[in-house]
Amino acid sequence: MSELRNTTLPISIRKRSGCRRESGVAAVELAFLLVLLLLMAAGTFEFGRGFWYYNALAKATRDGARAMSMAPKATISSVAVGAAQPLVVNAANGANVDPVLVAGNVDVTCDGSACVDGTAPTNVRVAITGYSIDIGGIFPFFDPATYGVSSIAGVNLAPHTTMRYMN
Repeated sequence: MSELRNTTLPISIRKRSGCRRESGVAAVELAFLLVLLLLMAAGTFEFGRGFWYYNALAKATRDGARAMSMAPKATISSVAVGAAQPLVVNAANGANVDPVLVAGNVDVTCDGSACVDGTAPTNVRVAITGYSIDIGGIFPFFDPATYGVSSIAGVNLAPHTTMRYMN
């Protein structure tokens, strides 16, 4: 009869002895996973920001190339190039890229060389050169140098657009 009493103990009494040994384990697991999930979220955000900047710069070069493709050939070098560069800069900076784009980063060419007034090129090309961003600057806990990773600092973004000259 005494054997029956031991097997029929209430469930709460039987489980209580095992819970004391595992108290706090869930909190430690949550802490490890939370740090990992925050790092993954920060990395996703930072790379998404890089893709967003590249897309904004690519759209800006497209606007500049479109303007160059419709420019009159008589003033393609003297007027159109000077008008395309600020157009690209304003379009990119309007998308809040950081660091800001300057006219020195915008390269405008006709058929792979400098545009010449009075000569109709086959193609015009607008490119962004010398522009780089740092991945990891937004979130202080995702600093690439802390983790021994230096390849994501100073990432060069160099979108370009080539269009056929239409005029």
